[in-house]
Amino acid sequence: MSELTPKDVLERFDKAKERRNVWESHWQECYDYALPHRTGFFSGGVAGEKRADKLFDGTAPDAVDQLAASMLAHLTPPWARWFGLTPGPEAEEGQLQAMNVDLDKASQTLQTHFERSNFSIEMHQCYLDLVTVGSACLLFEEAPPGEASAFRFSAVPLSQVMMEEGVSGMLSDTFRRSEVTFDHLRARFPESQLSADMANRTDRNKDERFSIVEAVIENGPRYDYMAVLQHGYGGTGEPVLLRRGTFAHSPFIGFRWLKAPGESYGRSPVMKALPDIKTANKVVELALKNASIAVTGIWQADDDGVLNPANIKLVPGTIIPKAVGSAGLTPLQAPGSFDLSQVVLEELRKRIRHALLVDKLGATENKQMTATEVLERSAEMARILGATYGRLQAELLTPLVVRALAVLNRRGEVNNLRVDGRYIDLQYKSPLARQQTRKEAQDILAWIQSLGSLGPEAIGLINPLKTARFLAKAYGVPGEILKTEDEMAEAAQQAQTSMPGSGGAVPMPDGAKVPAGVDMNEINKMAQDIMADPQKIQNIMKGLGNAQA
Repeated sequence: MSELTPKDVLERFDKAKERRNVWESHWQECYDYALPHRTGFFSGGVAGEKRADKLFDGTAPDAVDQLAASMLAHLTPPWARWFGLTPGPEAEEGQLQAMNVDLDKASQTLQTHFERSNFSIEMHQCYLDLVTVGSACLLFEEAPPGEASAFRFSAVPLSQVMMEEGVSGMLSDTFRRSEVTFDHLRARFPESQLSADMANRTDRNKDERFSIVEAVIENGPRYDYMAVLQHGYGGTGEPVLLRRGTFAHSPFIGFRWLKAPGESYGRSPVMKALPDIKTANKVVELALKNASIAVTGIWQADDDGVLNPANIKLVPGTIIPKAVGSAGLTPLQAPGSFDLSQVVLEELRKRIRHALLVDKLGATENKQMTATEVLERSAEMARILGATYGRLQAELLTPLVVRALAVLNRRGEVNNLRVDGRYIDLQYKSPLARQQTRKEAQDILAWIQSLGSLGPEAIGLINPLKTARFLAKAYGVPGEILKTEDEMAEAAQQAQTSMPGSGGAVPMPDGAKVPAGVDMNEINKMAQDIMADPQKIQNIMKGLGNAQA
């Protein structure tokens, strides 16, 4: 690829925006009915303004909040480590223990930086976008030296960002247009040669804002970055380059709920439930209008020249004049009832909650669930979110950890570690990922239990130590509490040289020969039985004392 110019970036930005225009009306409708506080696409909006005044039913916004919170708790929980580094399949057998120690330390360092950053706050905003419109974008920047965390995150609104698929099928090319003040512009791009005329003009108008277009474009194994002042220094001039660079891993992480073939942007559960959401909203609106009519009524009056309906207010204590012999003001009977709306509305709300997985991932009514019920609920959750979790693992979790590791490598906080799938692999430890691993562990334990009915030969097929280490890994047991290979060998050596009282074999003096016809296995077994029974030991000691006497 030839070197990009500011003009090339703006041309590609305009084309990406044109391709995104098809989605904007659909996204706006999803936001209006399910996430009304999010800034729209067709109006900039004012901070703090009311955006839910046309929303009559709150089922969808409540379900979106619950689903986004469940995604945060099950995929990237802020209170637990949701990832780990483990030796890959090509790691040498003799180096596994040392690698485990180094990888555990690196994992803890990564987790500490995530916890000290604003990751959970911004990630929740991304999950809200993901659930509502099916696509989200997280900006992962390196924080300046001296801050508590090396990571800084920003949930990028979809109104600012355009994303396109690369050859790998991932959202690799990203364009972002934002408007900032001159002070923000100068602080973010201090190396750029900003015009003196631009500085003088902004001194007179502190509220003037400037449009910046940032582009991250995949170029082979790296990503090219360019920031451009869209309209130049004069506001209508040629684009001006603010910064150019390259990234090993894109700072913009775009991810989707699911996608249709041939489309770049994702589709969401709100899109699937949108017909029911709009219908429920209309039913509640009509029910409220019907309730208003039922309370205030519709009235009719004779035009007798005395009664003026425009001057009548239906409040307690009102005296309404009427002509002698006229009917005066009489209520108009409604032709029917709208009681059926409650039946329709309940069914609609049930379908909305089901489409947004509230009945599967939300809080349960039965707080006292048995262990079997908990396992079944977790298994059903893993089955429902299996396809979505697989996509999020590839598009969100893996790029997130890989870029975080690259940042700490550059800072020298980890020992040049790189996830390549061969020598170092990435292990997911979120509650949703562990559910699948525990299912495998349960199947293995059931298989081992069934081998017991086949006799000792079948049990001998199992390597107990490797089985124990696999189960420890499956259940997330920390590696530091497990014995190393050297410690296991030392313990085995001590067991072989131990005295009979320790439960080991009876030792034979060097050069001693076993008499003919003596079965040492039987002697060892007898010795172990004796040492296991304190009463037998006392009887033997008493007999020896009598013999000596």
